Amino acid sequence: MKIGLYFGSFNPVHTGHMIIANYMAYNTDLDKVWLIVSPHNPLKESASLLNEHHRLHLTEVAVDGEPKLRVSNIEFSLPRPSFTIDTLTYLTEKFPTQQFAVIMGSDSFQNIPRWKNYRQLLDNYEIYIYNRSQHPVTDTFGANCRIVDAPLLELSSSRIRQLIKEGKSARYMVPDAVWKYIQENNYYK
Repeated sequence: MKIGLYFGSFNPVHTGHMIIANYMAYNTDLDKVWLIVSPHNPLKESASLLNEHHRLHLTEVAVDGEPKLRVSNIEFSLPRPSFTIDTLTYLTEKFPTQQFAVIMGSDSFQNIPRWKNYRQLLDNYEIYIYNRSQHPVTDTFGANCRIVDAPLLELSSSRIRQLIKEGKSARYMVPDAVWKYIQENNYYK
């Protein structure tokens, strides 16, 4: 089985994330897509992060009922900050019969030389890259990569958090069940 790993803070998970995950699951050779909720991305500021368990739950609410998508908290039990190569190494050892690939945007892929042991990642794992506007893939760094023209929404979790903080609606930017849960629990206010 070939599993695409879609890493993110998912702070909060939004419709753009779900479109990418679903598109990759149904329009590539991936059998499943796991959304890996990262407790702390080493390249991002952690002050604005909602509690990791709340973010995990919101992501689980978002994928509920979708058979090819799964949410994983695997990085919650690994040393922090979370590094993609460490998570991949752990998963490869834990599930030796599975084949893992990484899903990322072209904007993130441009920064891959800044990642811990990026050469090991590129040499051992296939990368599925979805194009982001303003960030064409100009160098593949010798990676085994597949560029996928998935539909994109220009959404960002930071913009959604800002709208909520300002008391404005972010409905339809996040899955309905996620929006309801955010409102009921006063997240991001």
